[in-house]
Amino acid sequence: MIMKPAIENDPSSEKKSIDLAIKLILIALLLAWCSMILLPFVIPVLWGIILAITLFPLYSKLLRLLKGKKALSASITAGILLLLLIVPAVWLISSVIEGSGQFFTSLKDNTLVVPPPKASVADWPLIGTPLYNAWLMVTTNLEAAIKQYSQQIIAIGDKLIGAIKSVTSNFLMMILSIIISGVMLTGAEKSEKSSVNFATRLFGKGGDEFIIMITLTIRNVAKGILGVAFIQFVLIGVTLILAKVPFAGLWALAVLLIAIVQLPVGLVAIPVVIYLYSVREPLPATFWSILIILFAISDNFLKPWLMGKGAPVPTLVIFLGAIGGMIMSGFIGLFTGAIILSIGYKLVNMWMQGGNTGTDPSIL
Repeated sequence: MIMKPAIENDPSSEKKSIDLAIKLILIALLLAWCSMILLPFVIPVLWGIILAITLFPLYSKLLRLLKGKKALSASITAGILLLLLIVPAVWLISSVIEGSGQFFTSLKDNTLVVPPPKASVADWPLIGTPLYNAWLMVTTNLEAAIKQYSQQIIAIGDKLIGAIKSVTSNFLMMILSIIISGVMLTGAEKSEKSSVNFATRLFGKGGDEFIIMITLTIRNVAKGILGVAFIQFVLIGVTLILAKVPFAGLWALAVLLIAIVQLPVGLVAIPVVIYLYSVREPLPATFWSILIILFAISDNFLKPWLMGKGAPVPTLVIFLGAIGGMIMSGFIGLFTGAIILSIGYKLVNMWMQGGNTGTDPSIL
């Protein structure tokens, strides 16, 4: 039996392998560096994409009316959204500043007057007696009440300042995202083509169906969660102003935040109703309370209607994805969570049906 001689290591082959490894490492470092540079812009760009997809139907209508003027149509679309964002924000900020100014001025001049609680407040179940005692102390001896509840007041103040800082930073980021969405709308056709090509490479022939699903999911979440929260914010805020509830702006801001995180707006409505019945006559208190409660529960029928309209996946999947995504990733998770869970649901459905999804592309 003849043994073949062992093949000696080729120095040129080793040199090529080392050269290739160095190149791959340098490319990986370059990509990581680029990612770190772009990281601060990821959230605004994601919001820009979300807003562009949400606003595209309005942009398309304006494009037809303005005879194909893309830049003008995109500018008007972004301008409308900026007005919808800035006008309530200015009203909210002015309301907070005015209410806070009046509070601190009256506190400094010892002219702060808190209406005493009615005797019936003490009869309320669970919270009646402690609420009555604390309220009565504030009306009769404000300094003693401040000293007794100083820790709670400081904690609430810190949380309020933190919330105001967070809202301000998110507000500025949202303005930047709206501008980015306007720029993206001008190149919507190219973006759509690129997205379809990418999805086709990733998912095969059914890639366009996933683009349709993602588009509809984003629009449904925007309408069903953010849209409903904004509607409740405006309706309840206007009602609180007309009812002359103190610090109406802060209460309205609480409504907006609570509605976005999908907690019941009754958390704000119930204290306001208690206040109205404590300081107003029964008839006006009942009138304003009915309006506030109706607006607080309006999400129970608005949300299923808006989120389920034309939905490519069950509304429950979108809702669970939005809530789970927000818990995991914050505000942006409302959309990313809904999209990822919808894609997962679609893939599982395709696998169970043997790849036949039966999605109608005409829904765009």
